[in-house]
Amino acid sequence: MMDWTDRHCRAFHRQLTRRALLYTEMLTADAVIHGARERLLSFDPCEHPVALQLGGSDPQKMREAARIGAERGYDEINLNIGCPSDRVQSGRFGACLMREPELVATLWSAAQDGAPNSPVTIKCRIGVDDQPPRDSLFALVDWCARAGCEIFIVHARKAWLSGLSPKENRDVPPLDYQLVRELKQMRPDLKVILNGGLRDIEHGLSEQGELDGIMLGRAAYQNPALLLGVDPRIFNAPAPCADRVAAVEAHMGTIELALRQGTPLHAMTRHMLGLFNGLPGGRAWRRTLSTDAVRPGAGAEVVLAALSHLARTPALAE
Repeated sequence: MMDWTDRHCRAFHRQLTRRALLYTEMLTADAVIHGARERLLSFDPCEHPVALQLGGSDPQKMREAARIGAERGYDEINLNIGCPSDRVQSGRFGACLMREPELVATLWSAAQDGAPNSPVTIKCRIGVDDQPPRDSLFALVDWCARAGCEIFIVHARKAWLSGLSPKENRDVPPLDYQLVRELKQMRPDLKVILNGGLRDIEHGLSEQGELDGIMLGRAAYQNPALLLGVDPRIFNAPAPCADRVAAVEAHMGTIELALRQGTPLHAMTRHMLGLFNGLPGGRAWRRTLSTDAVRPGAGAEVVLAALSHLARTPALAE
């Protein structure tokens, strides 16, 4: 979710669910330590609970980055051992670390040392390239569990680091949800959360079985309206807004404040484009935001103009 789940995306998603744990885009330990921390790490209190997702292969840097994240108030520190992009591989972190489970365990220990009062979790694949998935997944989990890690988010497909693009790695390698369920059966003391290819809440729940949770990534980003079902369906609590239009209206104050602080409108509305997918007026909503929000000086009136294309119907709450 690099370049996707930034603070503007997460603030918008909080109009759709109050209870789901949100994740930052993956940040390298170097970026956290040496980069523009205010821009990279700042978040609105409304985003809680929110996890900081880190990438890296240097234990000392991981310890320091985790310390900074915990100091900033993140509710969880997550180590990403699943991203297959070329720039991640060149930095020796992400999915290529599936080949080095002992190092991953060391990285986890370093992060936990840096953030002793925060849960430190691991997000991984089931393997890379020609690794036997069961062997690679269990090896990684067992090394890290011996170090003390108790929570694993497993993207239930391999990553092919040679020959497939990051986009293809999200679709081409076959999913193996059963292997993730087997991991939970064989390691019942661990919390195992399912990720990868889940289309919506109902699909996730149908595949969850005895697992401890589900993570939605692309589905929630591309069709954010599905998040309106998270609080009532998963947490037996009311959704924060009655429907999609109400969510936009509730978000207008945040948009106006960010505009006054110098944030361009398109930095916020780009995360809202898919909100009305499949509904009458949805194309006009997307077209208005895509063309008008990028213009210099674009203001909140663009969002109101886009919203005018929508008629309130029961489908808006779905």
